[in-house]
Amino acid sequence: MSIFRVILAIIFPPLAVLGKGCGSIIIVFLLTLCGWVPGVVAALIILNKD
Repeated sequence: MSIFRVILAIIFPPLAVLGKGCGSIIIVFLLTLCGWVPGVVAALIILNKD
């Protein structure tokens, strides 16, 4: 997980998980619509996985 991805996850979470697959993008996007914090947390969790 690079510092660029972390900053991108804080600014716009769905864009940060772009390389992790379509399902991840949709989940993070929906969580971001519900609230910014859940989207950021989900993006950081997805980025932290191998």
